[in-house]
Amino acid sequence: MVIVINIDVMLAKRKMSVTELSERVGITMANISILKNGKAKAIRLSTLDAICKALECQPGDILEYKMDEDTVSTVD
Repeated sequence: MVIVINIDVMLAKRKMSVTELSERVGITMANISILKNGKAKAIRLSTLDAICKALECQPGDILEYKMDEDTVSTVD
């Protein structure tokens, strides 16, 4: 399973910079970059809440589940 974080998509839709999001959420630009680049192993619900408030969106607008090729089973 792969969870994709689409912060860059929402930033573009809201015409907001990483710097502005960082200031509104209260986390470093480095941590936002980690989220954007898919390097994060976890995200706190309080951080997700703050990001959703800043971007005026739902968690599902930011988080996307994609099935791994290896985990897809076939029925014979």
